[in-house]
Amino acid sequence: MSSRLIGVGVGPGDPELVTVKGVNVLRAAEVVVVPVMDTGERGRAEATVLHYVPTRKVVRVVFALNERTDRARREAAWDAAGERVAGLLREHGSVAFATIGDPNVYSTFTYLAQTVAESVPGTVVETVPGITAMQDLAARSGAVLTEGTEPLTLVPVTAGAAVLKDALAGPGTVVAYKFGRQAGEVAEALRETGRIGDAVWGSALGLPEESVRPAAELDGTPLPYLSTLIAPPRRDGGRGGKL
Repeated sequence: MSSRLIGVGVGPGDPELVTVKGVNVLRAAEVVVVPVMDTGERGRAEATVLHYVPTRKVVRVVFALNERTDRARREAAWDAAGERVAGLLREHGSVAFATIGDPNVYSTFTYLAQTVAESVPGTVVETVPGITAMQDLAARSGAVLTEGTEPLTLVPVTAGAAVLKDALAGPGTVVAYKFGRQAGEVAEALRETGRIGDAVWGSALGLPEESVRPAAELDGTPLPYLSTLIAPPRRDGGRGGKL
């Protein structure tokens, strides 16, 4: 039988936001891999998984999750993680990989799956969708992501604040991920494009340290790396005005 590698989205951090299918897959898998940083602390994915499966099934695999400057170190970490998971697949046949958010949206799972598929030919790669941070922030803040014909643009601010500013100059709602370290530049871009009034940001959603605040309160102080921003467009047409 073919080996199965299943990427399971476990949401932004609130264990109650893992889907029923996600929980069933995690419990059915012989092994559940969770990504950890090389510093060893427990991440959101691991903390969420441990609400549903026993510790004995969980295997911690080190990734250079936030490494952007040292490409060689990042590639080496991916290779080592891929080989570790490939070994688990050869031993167990079925491995689930838990990732925060959704496995097909800016997820470490993408790189892992590519590496493992090369190491273990014939591996079947599947994904279970998860609730994203922008969905959770919209629910917690009351922000409406889209109406009618509005587009939705998702920007990782790790690509630079200029990319965000270009998106803000366009139509529809703009969502920014991973903007915490550039909070000052993000606030400036929101003000320059007239978008700051209705924008909201959040971090640690669903966790004890959760923060959900108006973007107008941004003062340039660095925020947690995984902060999320929602900047809706102006909606002046009344109900159904964007249809």
